[in-house]
Amino acid sequence: MLKTILARIHQKHRTMKYPDEPAQLPELFRGYPVLNAEACPAGCRLCADACPFGALSHETKTLSLDMGKCLFCRECELACPHGAISFSRDEKLAARNRGDLIVRSDGERKLTEALEAKMRSLFGRSLKLREVSAGGCNACEADVNVLSTVAWDLGRFGVQFVASPRHADGILVTGPVTENMREALLKTYKAVPAPKIVIASGACAINGGPFIGSPEVHDGVDGLLPVDLYIPGCPPHPFTILDGLLRLLGRIEQRG
Repeated sequence: MLKTILARIHQKHRTMKYPDEPAQLPELFRGYPVLNAEACPAGCRLCADACPFGALSHETKTLSLDMGKCLFCRECELACPHGAISFSRDEKLAARNRGDLIVRSDGERKLTEALEAKMRSLFGRSLKLREVSAGGCNACEADVNVLSTVAWDLGRFGVQFVASPRHADGILVTGPVTENMREALLKTYKAVPAPKIVIASGACAINGGPFIGSPEVHDGVDGLLPVDLYIPGCPPHPFTILDGLLRLLGRIEQRG
């Protein structure tokens, strides 16, 4: 016991102070896209043509990027010789509505809105989620699991992952929803007592990711279940997931 106490004193406090302090992100992190249509010469489509999944479109004097489709691979940024597109280190990417994931060079940014007052009164201080891996590659699943480690300590916000949908307030879905997982996903959702929420985490769960259009997947959870929160990324960084969850619960003010 004495050795354990001494080791704890030596290690000190390991849990980060986010969101009271800004997120510390690595140099290679690719966050909220920055679009500058004014830098694009007429007729240039190098960035849009370089996107493997059609996430970027270039119209007259307007650039738009769908974060729900984007894998944040930087192919568009590397293909553009004019510096019209880049990725910031801003981790705040999640949105309540699918349309709010589309970033436009001439549009206004919209952060995640909190749940309605009644739902927030139920889940604002205690939210239990059942995670459903609906055919994911395990990248999104791994970054969700990170949130339960000592450095992140998701439980301090009252958010926990549970083993049974009957003990849950909602589900967090990862993966493109393969045909083999469709029924399991629907049964899990049905087993969660109402009222309940659905969170789509990662490009696959939002739009099918790199598997979009495959006959073996359902291109994400949209169309199967009502989604309350979309968290883009491939995979989403744990800070992005945490920011989305806390804003959904009204635990972070609607500031940038």
